[in-house]
Amino acid sequence: MAILPRISSPADVRALRPAELDDLAAEIRQFLVQAVSRTGGHLGPNLGVVELTIAMHRVFVSPRDTMVFDTGHQAYVHKLLTGRSDFSELRRRGGLSGYPSRTESEHDVVENSHASTALSWADGIAKAYALRGSTDRHVVAVIGDGALTGGMAWEALNNIAAGYDRRLVIVVNDNGRSYDPTIGGLAHHLDSLRTARTYENVLAWGKRTLRRSGPPGRLAYDALHGLKKGIKDVVAPQGMFEDLGLKYIGPVDGHDVAAVEHSLRLARAFGGPVIVHVITEKGRGYVPAEQDVADRFHAVGQIHPETGLPVAPSRFGWTSVFADEMVRIGHRRPDVVAITAAMLQPVGLAPFAAEFPSRAFDVGIAEQHAVTSAAGMAFAGLHPVVAVYATFLNRAFDQVLMDVALHRAGVTFVLDRAGLTGDDGASHNGMWDMAMLRVVPGLHLAAPRDESTLRAALRVAVDIDDAPSVVRYPKGPLPDDLPAIDTVEGVDVLARFDGATQGTGTAGRTSPVLLVGVGPMAHTAVEVGALISAAGVPVTVVDPRWVLPVQPALVKLAGEHGRVVVLEDGLVEGGVGAMLAQRCAEAGLGVPVQPFGIPLGFLGHATRSQLVEQLRLRAADIAQDVLAQVRPV
Repeated sequence: MAILPRISSPADVRALRPAELDDLAAEIRQFLVQAVSRTGGHLGPNLGVVELTIAMHRVFVSPRDTMVFDTGHQAYVHKLLTGRSDFSELRRRGGLSGYPSRTESEHDVVENSHASTALSWADGIAKAYALRGSTDRHVVAVIGDGALTGGMAWEALNNIAAGYDRRLVIVVNDNGRSYDPTIGGLAHHLDSLRTARTYENVLAWGKRTLRRSGPPGRLAYDALHGLKKGIKDVVAPQGMFEDLGLKYIGPVDGHDVAAVEHSLRLARAFGGPVIVHVITEKGRGYVPAEQDVADRFHAVGQIHPETGLPVAPSRFGWTSVFADEMVRIGHRRPDVVAITAAMLQPVGLAPFAAEFPSRAFDVGIAEQHAVTSAAGMAFAGLHPVVAVYATFLNRAFDQVLMDVALHRAGVTFVLDRAGLTGDDGASHNGMWDMAMLRVVPGLHLAAPRDESTLRAALRVAVDIDDAPSVVRYPKGPLPDDLPAIDTVEGVDVLARFDGATQGTGTAGRTSPVLLVGVGPMAHTAVEVGALISAAGVPVTVVDPRWVLPVQPALVKLAGEHGRVVVLEDGLVEGGVGAMLAQRCAEAGLGVPVQPFGIPLGFLGHATRSQLVEQLRLRAADIAQDVLAQVRPV
């Protein structure tokens, strides 16, 4: 009889017999492969944490005990065990989020998908429980070995180590190392010894008594402490964690439910901060994932579950163009180096790293370090290209401002997945960058509209050696090239419509409109221009390509038209339209500027096309709204 259909809450997991747990794990893996292959999502990480998540829900009582998953892309199993078994619309509007979501369940706490934050969340929650007297509540934070490369995680560990009586368990999900886990009776015995309160009390007494008794006592204590540490180092590589003052259990075989459950029960009984080091295998139990050396099917689109092959091959996309052009630039410019934050493959730097291995640096999940180290490289005569997803540059804004811009460092930032990305929800939409970066003095920002302008922008950006430069582009396949019909002092003119009404050939009777399309919205701008021209409105459609700083030629063009309409895939508030309006006002121009873009707020998960429709950013919607504002002359 199948077990998974009987699970509707964590209580059902706790009620299972130990002999049933391996079968449950196998059913969960089969379910995940079938479900995620239909919708796409984070498959590999979840296949790796099946037994771990089962054990967590058998030892701890959610939601009374709080579970926090770092980044959240390893929380699908948690969703299943907390009653969310309908994965048919995973990552689609109206369906389950690809990350934990408070709106879905009381078992979810942290909704964002930016890494290395879980330990700070857990520290704060545990402090609050202690202050409020909730001594029966535990906090469990699951963090991957990759997320531990982030500095924020170590800031949290430093603070957690000071909270001796906080009931906090840190599960380090280690799927990146290859040493054997410590198993068997001896390891269990030593774990029990290390986490016994009586053992800690004896150590505390020894420290007080022996160190007070002069040099002989201090020598005796140091010898005993060294012997204890030496024995533990032989059995388990806990080194740096216990050096921080944190109790350590492990490493534990993360695919042995009984072993993980035993370790978690020891940690729970200790009553203070404990690290449980669990060794797991990403993509476990699914042969195509296990054979994928690059990333073990970390994230997939729709795939054939039998083979793991994509249902529809990916079209040549923005990231591929960047990857190709970076290699070309690398050959032309030996001073150009590449930096990324644990995203060498996703952002397209793998080909550059293969061609120039000594000039590519993956610093781990450490965006702040990436940016400041780039400033250092620029000072020493290199030109660094820092490539990350647009949403992750938010984490390093201070470094862009104070380390790069203040020192006029020639650093190029390449922002992949800028604008609306959709499926991964609020924390992944790259909608903040233009409004955020507009306040950085001297910064140059390009928003290419197609392959040709992307390649051109990259070549210009790496030639700017006295200021930060930014090139941003969206997620997905490339649109067709959209050539300019004219160029006015650096501003591309994409189309001119005379506003003749269909069937009459008469000239338009309204003031001409300047349509400014930013980046991929340039294609939409041409469509909008055709629609409002058909209603008798003369239109000029332009693409500034470089939107920061605002080009004087764009302001001049605005003054030659009766209305300016700006289409952008970033925030309207503080965006390109707002900047152009400010520059027009400063120039004494009375021209109204009507911006269209993303409103200030957080957007739920949905497809990009659904979000475009929701925000009324389709060509027909924009044309309707523009015509509603146009007045006959």
